[in-house]
Amino acid sequence: MQDLLFDFISKYVSLTEDEKNAIISLNIFHSVKKGTTLLKEGQTSKESYFVLKGCIRTYYILDSEEKTTAFYTEMEALTPPCVVNKTPSDHYVSCLEDSILLISNSEMEQEMNTKFPKFELMCRMLSDELLAKERMDFDEFKTSSPEQRYLNLLQKRPDLIQRVPQHQLASYLGIKPQSLSRLRTRILEKSKS
Repeated sequence: MQDLLFDFISKYVSLTEDEKNAIISLNIFHSVKKGTTLLKEGQTSKESYFVLKGCIRTYYILDSEEKTTAFYTEMEALTPPCVVNKTPSDHYVSCLEDSILLISNSEMEQEMNTKFPKFELMCRMLSDELLAKERMDFDEFKTSSPEQRYLNLLQKRPDLIQRVPQHQLASYLGIKPQSLSRLRTRILEKSKS
């Protein structure tokens, strides 16, 4: 698993053996079982997550109904807003699959950034990329129809179609599960004609 991480990091900065060993010594690799809730509404947390393997989901519970806002899969990072704002969480984070996560906190990150300044540069680059991606995803979501959202999902993240339960996909797309079924049928019929 470390090799997966080091390959990912090498896209941004090159690491020395000392830096690799420093990362390994942090004890940040965690195997987490499917169904584990990492963060609940109302909890405070200092933990950030990086998915090496598996899938985690963020969601709210509104009027007793789960509203999925995001899925994070291999090589994607999540720092819940409550970590940055130092406030109780207003949403949930849970594992949809057995996952291998890097779990870090701000103290660890600061220590690494102080010892190895290139980590700060890498984190800034990752943050900039993530912010740009989330902005584009948000704009795309706000300006597209449910059918366009589903087609975008098929194009950009086809793995989610197989990995995520239909009711959670529907929630993520902002529609009811029955509407997603009808949408899939309509798209299938269009592709046949």
